[in-house]
Amino acid sequence: QVQLEESGGGPVQAGGSLRLSCTASGRTFNGNTMAWFRQSPGKERRFVTAISWRGDNTYYADSVEGRFTISRDSNTRNTVFLQMNSLKPEDTAVYYCAAGISTGRIAVKDARTYTSWGQGTQVTVSS
Repeated sequence: QVQLEESGGGPVQAGGSLRLSCTASGRTFNGNTMAWFRQSPGKERRFVTAISWRGDNTYYADSVEGRFTISRDSNTRNTVFLQMNSLKPEDTAVYYCAAGISTGRIAVKDARTYTSWGQGTQVTVSS
């Protein structure tokens, strides 16, 4: 079982930046793709970005392309970062970290392919 712990959320004004972190632990973690999803009140959980185990493949939702950057600790590979720039009020959501063995640009965007989830961290962007 993989345990995920997120940090770094909070309030920010539109145009500002935040950096989220997610640290994974557990004996079965090796090889996992890691991703960020977000969920706003009354809406489905939606894909934001994902990064492959080796960090050589990254994927982004169209809505965050060019503003958000996902990266991964190259040494331990168990920490993922989400740098969010030029934040907009529509980015307000609970952001969830996820880990799974899915690969490929289709599967990594499907929440059903992830087996471990963090508790979520709130990001609130005010206009």
